Amino acid sequence: MMRSFKYFLLALSAFFLLQQCTTQKVNNVPLKRQWMLIEFKGFGKDLLTKNKANIDLSGSKTGGDQYGAFMGCNRMFFTAKFAADGSVKFSGVGSTMMFCDKNMELESAFGKALPTLTNYKIDGHFLTLTNASGTVMKLVAADWD
Repeated sequence: MMRSFKYFLLALSAFFLLQQCTTQKVNNVPLKRQWMLIEFKGFGKDLLTKNKANIDLSGSKTGGDQYGAFMGCNRMFFTAKFAADGSVKFSGVGSTMMFCDKNMELESAFGKALPTLTNYKIDGHFLTLTNASGTVMKLVAADWD
């Protein structure tokens, strides 16, 4: 009788232990975060780093699909809709209107290119935005060392 009870407790313990083991699909690099621009057209990585060029996809305080960017001078804003199939639609790109010597070229190029980008891909800690005509914008997660 005692032996049967021990086997019962062992089986019951194993059952509960196995119930705790579940597999979950984990997205280690969520899209909704700040991304630092590291590759875009002919702009050097040193300039992008110095300007702290970034896209902030962490979401607005008002909710929705409104996000921000910074290329070294003006605060930029836009709307983005990301689909599970890797497509993206950027619209409503705007910015504050300060003039900053030597930074306007990057801001202008970014503001013109962003609405043309139609695809996104996350690879490790990198986000790549592209379009059919070959424009590529490569970013790295800001919180990744």
